[in-house]
Amino acid sequence: MTKSDREIVEILEAFDLTRCAHSAARLVGVDEKTVARYVQLRDEGLDPFARARRPKAIDAFMPKVEELVEASQGRIRADVVHARLVAMGFTGTDRTTRRAVAEVKQAWRSGHRRAFRPWVPEPGMWLQFDWGAGPSIAGRRTSLFCAWLSRSRFRVVLPTWDQTMGSLAACLDATLRRIGGAPTYLLTDNAKTVTMEHVAGVAIRHPDIVAAGRHYGCKVETCEPFDPQSKGGVEATVKIAKADLVPTTANLAPAYASFTDLADACLDWCERINARVHRETRAAPAARLAQERAHLHVLPDAPHALALGEERVVGEDQTVSFGAVRYSTPPGHVGARVWCRVVGVELVIVAAGAAGLTEIARHELSTLGNPRILDAHYPSHPGGNLPRPPRPRARTPQEVAFLQLGKARTGG
Repeated sequence: MTKSDREIVEILEAFDLTRCAHSAARLVGVDEKTVARYVQLRDEGLDPFARARRPKAIDAFMPKVEELVEASQGRIRADVVHARLVAMGFTGTDRTTRRAVAEVKQAWRSGHRRAFRPWVPEPGMWLQFDWGAGPSIAGRRTSLFCAWLSRSRFRVVLPTWDQTMGSLAACLDATLRRIGGAPTYLLTDNAKTVTMEHVAGVAIRHPDIVAAGRHYGCKVETCEPFDPQSKGGVEATVKIAKADLVPTTANLAPAYASFTDLADACLDWCERINARVHRETRAAPAARLAQERAHLHVLPDAPHALALGEERVVGEDQTVSFGAVRYSTPPGHVGARVWCRVVGVELVIVAAGAAGLTEIARHELSTLGNPRILDAHYPSHPGGNLPRPPRPRARTPQEVAFLQLGKARTGG
């Protein structure tokens, strides 16, 4: 009969006291052979508290179980193994097989588990970013651009309407200017705006994002799939931001009435998170950012062209087409190239002039069939869509003399 841990301790204590198995057995009320067995286990360096494994019906089939698990690299199901063992003469239950397969799989994974070296980022080296699904505003979906400065743990979350190249470049420009400099590397996932394709397992960068990184003095890198060391930080930022900013039944947060409300909520969230002491560094990210700024590169004065948005050409009617909607521009830009960028619920139009890049117009976003035309952009044209009075044009001397009379006077 197997003894409890307390009884085994009493047996060994009695033997150490008497130095005699017979006397120790009489003290604790057990058989002399029991005392001798536990003392022998202890003297041989074995664990006297370990329970002896009872023989099982599946023991004879364990080599086959190990073979199947090894051949399938730990993926084979227990019911498949049980069917194979039954065909070989196994008479036990499927429960016994499931337990045996689970033990073998655990041992197999222990010998094949990938080892992760802790990633210790240097100051001013790494900025990670990724996208997360944002809340819906008036039935329209939004996205959350989430960035994480690896060394200081400083987080930036910006809302956007989409994940296009222009929005990505604009978010990167806003993020770098918020942290006050540019790191050496920009690390992100293999999205289509960053990685065009893979050739022999090597990621091919999108030329536009490469040009944007070169403009800011950064090199764009993509992380390894399923690598928690290079993705964990920014994915945690996305997870926390979505949990706090996206209204769900878990947080009972109210819906956002406008995009401006969402932008304000993201800014407040960043200020609160960055001012809170980080669990690992024992310091506030904002305080560590002040130290890390000394290791960041100086930013160029002007943003990259991608951050300005999508390129358009102003038509003869002084309008540009963005999203199949016409937006007017001021005089003097017909035939010129301009850039259109969405900022919240507005369309910003920027043109290149003698003084550099300048914002020339800003419209509220519209829908198909509803152009945005400002009368101020057409100073020589009567405003409105009502019938316009004809313009008199003198063709004879009499008509010239008549028009010179001026407008009729009223009143006495």
